[in-house]
Amino acid sequence: MDKEESERLIEKAKQCLRFGRRDRALQLLYEAQRVYPSTRARVLIDAVLRDEGGPTEEVHAHDARGWSSREEDSSRGSEEKFSEDQRQGVLRIKKCKDFYEILGVAKDAGDEDLKKAYRKLALKFHPDKNCAPGATDAFKAIGNAYAVLSNPDKRRQYDLCNEAPSAESPRHQTAHPAPGPHRNFARDFKADISPEELFNAFFAGRFPTGNVHVYTNRGATYTHYYQPRRRRAQERREEEAEDNRSQNTFTAFLQLLPVLVLILISVFTQLMATNPPYSLFYKPSMGLVVSRETQHMGVTYYVDKGFQKEYKGASLLELEKSVENDYIEHLQSSCWKEKQQKSDLANLAQLYRDERLKQKAEMMKMDNCEKLSRIIERQRGE
Repeated sequence: MDKEESERLIEKAKQCLRFGRRDRALQLLYEAQRVYPSTRARVLIDAVLRDEGGPTEEVHAHDARGWSSREEDSSRGSEEKFSEDQRQGVLRIKKCKDFYEILGVAKDAGDEDLKKAYRKLALKFHPDKNCAPGATDAFKAIGNAYAVLSNPDKRRQYDLCNEAPSAESPRHQTAHPAPGPHRNFARDFKADISPEELFNAFFAGRFPTGNVHVYTNRGATYTHYYQPRRRRAQERREEEAEDNRSQNTFTAFLQLLPVLVLILISVFTQLMATNPPYSLFYKPSMGLVVSRETQHMGVTYYVDKGFQKEYKGASLLELEKSVENDYIEHLQSSCWKEKQQKSDLANLAQLYRDERLKQKAEMMKMDNCEKLSRIIERQRGE
């Protein structure tokens, strides 16, 4: 967190430099050093204190030193080798005479063509991947070319000029401009956004639709687009929160999966189960409309029209035993409900001392209990 806060303060100080607010920039840089000491802040402090050039030149001098030190560290520490193709690519960029030639696009190329060309070249010449001599300058030239051509106003001015600036070292042209009208030309077509900032903004997927618009105020050049680190950190937190919500949703789904499986099995079992061949009640929706009685107890039950073809002899006797058992269970359940109702009425009558309820409880008929009692007596007599 301290490092991110220091980076945020440094970026804010760079904005102050672009507006000529040196004192405020120094305060922010000293605060950045206090929070998290870094070479980047120290170099900017030295540049401001020396008062060499305008604020834009100081910022770009720092950026250039940062890229140069990265290139030196990579070549000195890791001893990475470069391919012949990488070396030839750097030489091609150095020989280019205009921005279109650098990006390898036609002069009528659209926005998508420019983006594709920049994406390909930026990845190819990025100092972290290309260790060939001059790769850093080539990378900066590619970023400068895209920043100008992707801006409709700058591109229109660039096309109207008779002579394009040398793309090999845009910063050098600003420091030592040629006499005459080329002085303004070099200043107009120099991108204020550093190659690293352009690369990070482009590949983060948040490049502004209007591209990079360069303005001038009191001799200092600054860009219309400048994405604060705090905003990027907030967007990263939102992305992480979205990932966490997705993960929680997936976890909840996994927890509910066993329940869903049981429900599906239950539904499937009900769909596959066949209708019972009989019912104690009349059910025309199931086709059980033919009335029959069991041979032993005379229990009434209902079957479909094709029942006699399937059930005969022993199978019929076995089925009717099931019918009689179901009938006895039905009477037992109904008798228990009748007793419960009669008991509730009697308790209410006693509680409220209501003679009407008492009489109703005493006169309540218990048909199912009487039927069950007769069946039990018959079975005992047998």
